[in-house]
Amino acid sequence: MTEKDIPLTEAVYYILLAVRKPNHGYGIIQEVEQLTNGRVVLGAGTLYGAIQTLQKKKWIDIYSVDTESRKKKEYIITDLGKEVFEAERTRLEELLRNAALMECFNEEE
Repeated sequence: MTEKDIPLTEAVYYILLAVRKPNHGYGIIQEVEQLTNGRVVLGAGTLYGAIQTLQKKKWIDIYSVDTESRKKKEYIITDLGKEVFEAERTRLEELLRNAALMECFNEEE
């Protein structure tokens, strides 16, 4: 992992979260939409482009291929992917902690 890997895009963040357990493309799209209450809707092109990139970076891997169902693939996060996700989570937690400073500032006025 390099410094260039962080911050993650919102789409990548949610894709990694959706493959914390084996999940296929359509399942990823559905889970991301559910997790975000419909705010983030991944198109198939966005998803599969991101999946290819995440596989090249070794952040996700193919978990299984269902040869009966048009070769539907399930994906799973790798240990490296978990490290990247955790680094992003730490970054986001820092942002939220620092955002509390704004509340303190508003109370002083």
